Amino acid sequence: MLDARLAGDTLPVGDLPLCKVLLMRDRRYAWLVLVPRRSGMVEVADLDPDEREALWREVDSASAALRTVEPCDKLNIGALGNIVRQLHVHVVARVEGDAAWPGPVWGHGAAEPYGAGEAEQKVASLRTALGLS
Repeated sequence: MLDARLAGDTLPVGDLPLCKVLLMRDRRYAWLVLVPRRSGMVEVADLDPDEREALWREVDSASAALRTVEPCDKLNIGALGNIVRQLHVHVVARVEGDAAWPGPVWGHGAAEPYGAGEAEQKVASLRTALGLS
């Protein structure tokens, strides 16, 4: 089951073998969240070794898809879990001069909603880049 905060802050992109892929509802950043579809997971160490390997392969796939859809200067990858305990990994495409640059995106200002059709187009592009279409 997806944490209520993650569900409210994201849009579904699709499912990889281990993780649910979500798009953050913040047009300021191209920002994916990967959530392993295993209940009770809090830390990466809670996954078995094969699942840990799968997680990082999927983070790599998400990173490549994000860079295809939204060219960037730097990718930020993090699994903080200080607010939402459910294991999830953020993959954020950063561009010099973005709203939070050079600091972290977490907790920086209010999220900006996508315009009409904008999120759906980004989700479709990400699905294609991830090979989910």
